[in-house]
Amino acid sequence: MDEVPARDAAGNELTGFFEDAEIADWMSPLPLALVALWHGPSVLLVYGNERRQWELPGGLLDPGESPREAAVRELREETGEEAPGLRYAGCARFRLGAERRVEFGAVFTGRVARPAGRFAPNDEIAACAWWDPRTVRPPAAQPLDIALALRTRHLVPPER
Repeated sequence: MDEVPARDAAGNELTGFFEDAEIADWMSPLPLALVALWHGPSVLLVYGNERRQWELPGGLLDPGESPREAAVRELREETGEEAPGLRYAGCARFRLGAERRVEFGAVFTGRVARPAGRFAPNDEIAACAWWDPRTVRPPAAQPLDIALALRTRHLVPPER
């Protein structure tokens, strides 16, 4: 049985994170890409209107789109931030829904010296905010995404 690093209130689980592992055939299906973008000690979270929780920016890959392309696009669409130098951090394995289906997600990380500050609320995202893990976790934070963010913190170079 897999160790369960994180579980949310709906019973969805983050069952593994394969740091720096090249995306392989066994990582299927891989329908989504997530971004842990850091500024100083803080990571960028978005408040999603549908799930009504704080989570990492990201989403489903469009047809023909690579995970990296999806990560860059979703970050820009959801937050207004640009981070062309995103680094592939690894692949997350999830167990989701009542049927306990296994899915994978590509996780990217990066750092910005100065946030763009171009966020505008839209149909999908109500707000975005920088969260410092040394402080209290935001109410309604998605535990799976928080666990993934914390697993990427050591993978980005420190600010200069």
